[in-house]
Amino acid sequence: MTIKELQEEIIEEFSMFDDWMQRYEYLIEIGKSLPQISESFKKDENLIKGCQSKVWLHAELDNGIVIYTADSDAILTKGIIALLLRVFSNQTPANILEAEPFFIDEIGLKEHLSPTRANGLVSMIKQIKLFALAYQTKLS
Repeated sequence: MTIKELQEEIIEEFSMFDDWMQRYEYLIEIGKSLPQISESFKKDENLIKGCQSKVWLHAELDNGIVIYTADSDAILTKGIIALLLRVFSNQTPANILEAEPFFIDEIGLKEHLSPTRANGLVSMIKQIKLFALAYQTKLS
């Protein structure tokens, strides 16, 4: 699936909920389904700076595709990073770099986060894009 299609799928899923309490619960459920990250990746250099809670993000390039794995010590943040990985993982560096995460505004996520969590969200996206940029440079 393309990044655009994945984002549209997420928007459709979130439109099924009437209020933000249900959406938060759904986000927490999504976080629970996040595949376990290897303990060897839970090190300081994989921590995302600017997040209130701890978020580890690891990326690997496999046959021109970036594969992300992540974890967080906060249940809501785990759901947020799980959504981001669903959109950006298993894509090419070029596609990741040119994609805008429009689903965030469409589902109203950013406006329903505390300022520190919203900053953390921006930091997560920035780190995802930095990994893609590094791999894009490597491929060139």
